[in-house]
Amino acid sequence: MLETSARLLRLLSHLQTPRDWTATELAERLDVSARTVRRDVNRLRELGYPVHTTMGATGGYRLEAGAKLPPLLLDDDEAVAVAVSLRTAAGGSVAGLQESAGRALAKLERVLPPRLRGPVRALESSTTTVPEDDQPTVDGSVLSLLATACRDRLSVRFDYTSYGGDPSFRRTEPARIVAWGRRWYLVAFDLDRDDWRTFRIDRILPRGPIGPGFAPRELPGGDAAAFLSERFPAAWPLHVRVRFAAPAAQIAAGVNAADGVVEAIDEHSCLLVLGGSDALTMAAFLCMFDVDFELLDAGPVRDALHTVENRCRKASKSLQS
Repeated sequence: MLETSARLLRLLSHLQTPRDWTATELAERLDVSARTVRRDVNRLRELGYPVHTTMGATGGYRLEAGAKLPPLLLDDDEAVAVAVSLRTAAGGSVAGLQESAGRALAKLERVLPPRLRGPVRALESSTTTVPEDDQPTVDGSVLSLLATACRDRLSVRFDYTSYGGDPSFRRTEPARIVAWGRRWYLVAFDLDRDDWRTFRIDRILPRGPIGPGFAPRELPGGDAAAFLSERFPAAWPLHVRVRFAAPAAQIAAGVNAADGVVEAIDEHSCLLVLGGSDALTMAAFLCMFDVDFELLDAGPVRDALHTVENRCRKASKSLQS
């Protein structure tokens, strides 16, 4: 039979599973009597773990959220996963989380067993985060407010600054938050424009309290990530349509969904709609595929391609002289 301390840990491990456990089920798992299970549950409550009891034939025990945070019981894989996540958050894009994540990671490391402490510290000491000067930082309080509005279906009003710097006031019904790389986006229904829109959260400044509530609307396509990826290219100020003499899968592998959409024409060719803010960068990007392509609608990217062509020709001649 398990010693009391080990048995309590085993009991806690089972109760952390999101389901109700009957005393009989727990007794079988721990190889003790149902009376012992009830006594151990009371011990956990004394230690600060909020174990809820559901009465009835299908009732049982469940661990619920409490007023304070008692010690957590993590297995090896979970402990490493939490440590890696905290390490990532410490250098992440949400303002206010870096210091908190660092403190939490330090606390976790102090209680990790030696077999896990070494690998976690090795990861921390061997990993360097390269700062991105143009990486936007999201206010943690704004992110939390929008997440609450999405969950509770509460409308949100905010001031918004577009990519071009134009300010506007928005009344929205938030649906989902999408984390795309190191940027955060809100997918919401814009009441004044009577249509779905996407908003960079780092450009959102909430105005007033959230609410009132609203009835949920059906998001086109039913998936926020897909909705966002389809509209990313349209958000850029410059666009180019190109026909590549290559299969769609080959070109799509090199195109970020935030920048372009690839559609198959046939098994040997495809169409790319590319968005961007700098024509020269877009022109250079098209040449990187080492595939013949045809411009269908290029705008200023056409002139940028001529600039790239002339520079490459001059560089080639300089090698010959």
